[in-house]
Amino acid sequence: MIPFAINLILAAVPALILLFYFRWKDRQKPEPLGLIWKTFAFGFIAVLPAIVIEYVLSFLGMTFTGRTALLFRAFIMAGLVEESLKLSVVLLFIYRKRVFDEVIDGIVYTVAAGLGFAFFENLFYTFGPVYAVLFRGVTAVPLHALASGMMGYFIGMSKQSGNKRLIIIGLFIAAFSHGLYNYLLFLGGTYVFAVIPLLLIFWIVIQNLMKRALE
Repeated sequence: MIPFAINLILAAVPALILLFYFRWKDRQKPEPLGLIWKTFAFGFIAVLPAIVIEYVLSFLGMTFTGRTALLFRAFIMAGLVEESLKLSVVLLFIYRKRVFDEVIDGIVYTVAAGLGFAFFENLFYTFGPVYAVLFRGVTAVPLHALASGMMGYFIGMSKQSGNKRLIIIGLFIAAFSHGLYNYLLFLGGTYVFAVIPLLLIFWIVIQNLMKRALE
């Protein structure tokens, strides 16, 4: 019972830290906390259709072998499907709200959806070894926040400019970033260690995007 409790804390804490960090970055005109939690909750729920879609796609994935199969799993089943569902959460429940009136808001809400998704995923690992949850806490959770946050910048730009094509660009960037992370993990071996510098690059990118969003 104690290891499970530790795993549950490890699953939740990274998501909560990042959630409040991104809201703090928007402290000049913060978004309603209740709406952020709502977005987090919808991101949490979005895992359910992701499971169904990825299960169906797994049959198509069986037609591929070797690196092609890994690419399909990483970039389509994980990257495109999961980031599309997070995008759907923001477009369906947040995009048209009047409080969504700044570019940075796109980052905040999309990160919230991504972290809700990541938290649900982490719950699957709470019955396993502590190191698995710890590894996901320091890599997979930030990955969801950063990939979705980059997409959120383009969603915010789209809301400000009315250019819907920016949303597609954001989705492509998020799906590619997410897929690249997964692909390195699927390759295994020393490739796994490459996710650390990859996440650092994503962190630098999101910091620059937030700076531009707040200008």
